[in-house]
Amino acid sequence: MSEDREAQEDELLALASIYDEEEFHRAEAAQGGEIQLCLELPAAFKVAVKGEKQAEYDVSFLPPLVLNFELPVDYPTASSPVFTLSSKWLTRTQMSALCRRLDQLWGENQGCVVLFTWVQFLKEEALDFLAIASPLVVVRMGSKAAHVDRSRADAAAGPRPENLPDNEEDVKERKRTQAKTRTEAQSPSSVSPPPEASEQDPRAVLVADPRADLLPQLLDFDEAQRKKVFDGRVFGCGICFLEKLGAACLCFKECQHVYCRDCMSEYFQIQIRDGNVRCLNCPEPKCSSLATPLQVKQLVDEEQFARYDRLLLQSSLDLMADVVYCPRQSCGSAVILEPDATMGICPACQYAFCTLCKLGYHGLSHCKVTSDELRSLRDDYLAASPEDQRFMEQRFGKRVIQRAVEESYSREWLSDNCKCCPRCGTNIQKVDGCNKMTCSSCRQYFCWLCLGQLSKVNPYSHFNNSALPCYNQLFQGVQIDDDDDEFLSDEED
Repeated sequence: MSEDREAQEDELLALASIYDEEEFHRAEAAQGGEIQLCLELPAAFKVAVKGEKQAEYDVSFLPPLVLNFELPVDYPTASSPVFTLSSKWLTRTQMSALCRRLDQLWGENQGCVVLFTWVQFLKEEALDFLAIASPLVVVRMGSKAAHVDRSRADAAAGPRPENLPDNEEDVKERKRTQAKTRTEAQSPSSVSPPPEASEQDPRAVLVADPRADLLPQLLDFDEAQRKKVFDGRVFGCGICFLEKLGAACLCFKECQHVYCRDCMSEYFQIQIRDGNVRCLNCPEPKCSSLATPLQVKQLVDEEQFARYDRLLLQSSLDLMADVVYCPRQSCGSAVILEPDATMGICPACQYAFCTLCKLGYHGLSHCKVTSDELRSLRDDYLAASPEDQRFMEQRFGKRVIQRAVEESYSREWLSDNCKCCPRCGTNIQKVDGCNKMTCSSCRQYFCWLCLGQLSKVNPYSHFNNSALPCYNQLFQGVQIDDDDDEFLSDEED
């Protein structure tokens, strides 16, 4: 017995030196303890939701298997450890198969310590042994979630063993009973064959709440473990070029680029102060990954985050097609519109307005168009898509649109072929004759070249002034007709 005791102590000390306190916990009252085993998942392992298309999630960690064990006094010479195996995401059928495999490993190594062998098998070979491959499928039924096979396995299993008594003495008694059963069923010379695969092993314990949703638990555990691994690594910041632990860094979720928290905190504060709440993106050139609101909250103070939250909501509302704002300057509240509605009613001030022109609601009448809008309406209408053209016709009416198009063509012709009288602004077209023009409206004489007003006493004196641009134009290829010859001859006289 002293040899068994010494072997047990050596094994427990070895486990304590290999695994940290979170993975291995030694019981104080007995020769036993608890080992939490995170299975080694292959790269790109996914969790899928049954019945939901394209509902797959990348995971790197799954909740651990928990091996609770107690060492009999004649272990490892005669008896195997008494154990229970529990999990949140495996079925009882799967865990029962693992329990039977542990029995087989004890039979193959009987007389030797076996806990480390068990741990290595569970960590490295359990997935292959159970034929679990990516994606791991979970089923979600209302508020319940379980592995896809759990409902069938539990139906055949009967009462769940996870409903264990709370009394510590009852727990110890149950373990002693299990140890006695295992000792009677096995002898040093032979090991009883494992039960049939369809039988449920009482040592397989389900710890998941059947009323809880399993998927969030898996994803939350994976995220927590990822953060734990990230916090322990060292990263170089691309802004300050210092190396820091992950606990002092920020990682953008989409692109996985890492920068230190001090640099990103200053960057976020500047952007929020300037109102660029949609520009809290990764500083890496050409990278469009955005920081999550939770990441922003961790790096700025409460006042700045409140401003960020308010501006982010405002910009999100601006992008929504069914949201407009009350046109009253004293209000400006957001108004949610009904589909195809042209009337909005502000929930704050009860102002009823037209959603097209932002004026008071005018029923079925078309929106009033200002002179400035009418001038640009033709170009906007012709350049618009068919859908936008229908919208403009609905807003202003087809007649207004037609009149705007006609007037715009008229303005273009007048602009290309006429000049305005410098006195009254009447459009004047020059058909032929000299550059002395007479307005048909106000009878004012003016120069066609420079639009200068001419004297009624001697209008041609304007063309004799060599200091004016018109004089140079006349003698640089501008055609001189008979009237121009007349005023030249007068000058010679």
